[in-house]
Amino acid sequence: MFEWLGLPGNALILLISLYILNEAGDLAVNNAVKVAEITGLGKTVVGYMLVALITTLPELSVSILVAMGVGEIGIAIGNVLGSNIVNICFILGLIFLIASLRTSQLYLIVKEEVRNLYFGLFASSIIPLALIYIGYVSRFIGMILIAIFIYEMYRTSKRRRVESTDSPQEVRGKGERYLFLTIVGLIAIVTSAYIAVDSASYIAEYIGIPSTVIGATIIAFGTSLPEFTIGLKSSLKGHLELVLGNIVGSCFTNITLILGVALIGREFRVNMASYASMATFTIMICLILWYFISNRRVSWREGVVLLFLYIIFLVEIFGGYKVT
Repeated sequence: MFEWLGLPGNALILLISLYILNEAGDLAVNNAVKVAEITGLGKTVVGYMLVALITTLPELSVSILVAMGVGEIGIAIGNVLGSNIVNICFILGLIFLIASLRTSQLYLIVKEEVRNLYFGLFASSIIPLALIYIGYVSRFIGMILIAIFIYEMYRTSKRRRVESTDSPQEVRGKGERYLFLTIVGLIAIVTSAYIAVDSASYIAEYIGIPSTVIGATIIAFGTSLPEFTIGLKSSLKGHLELVLGNIVGSCFTNITLILGVALIGREFRVNMASYASMATFTIMICLILWYFISNRRVSWREGVVLLFLYIIFLVEIFGGYKVT
């Protein structure tokens, strides 16, 4: 994007984008917490609905392009399944490890808020299993997935833990302001993350790093940079509920809305057999995360387990790749 600025210009842009990323993370997290408090929805639900929807915009853009005829449907399916694996194993594993540096054991969420994540995890695991069983995906499947997303967002929005003591007018005024600032912060995160990845890729290519290495490192991590930024900022501020809501919500949004949008654009009939390995791995990690959440506490051990599972996934994926 900024190739014409050369190495010094891209280095400066990278630093500026990282600074904006940091500040936008603070803005988004602080106001998302206020939205959760003033609406009574809770931090888990706000992360599950609002934060997750905006942080998945990079994945949504891929699906929209596929629906418009740019790119193959296989890219969208691999993007959805791969993003869910990265979010749960890599991003959440890192967050658990970083958060455990502050305390040896973390109490995550109250029992009432745990339940808000169960359906998201259930859908994220059962939908890939159902698609493998059906054997193919098509436009009709895409409409069903989008319908599931809309229904879940409507159902979740009706849940409130507490009622605010402010008047309806005050609640609406404050809520709209905090919501606006949250969205601004999240959009700034997504935008600055994209610019940072673009500049970092140019710098890496300029100094002679192979494009395959760039794709497997900088670009691969960059697509999940918004989730990581929100997770890191939230955990450091003591809002792990927001972290889990964002990660589980992102996985649910990916497997329903993102995949659904890609499928409804054109008439597809894709054999899911080639994605059985990734889908099976997705089911496994969703069930493991379900178990961690049910215990209502995590430590560095859970972070290590998730990161180890991610390493196994990488070994399995690249182990089957042969250079010709």
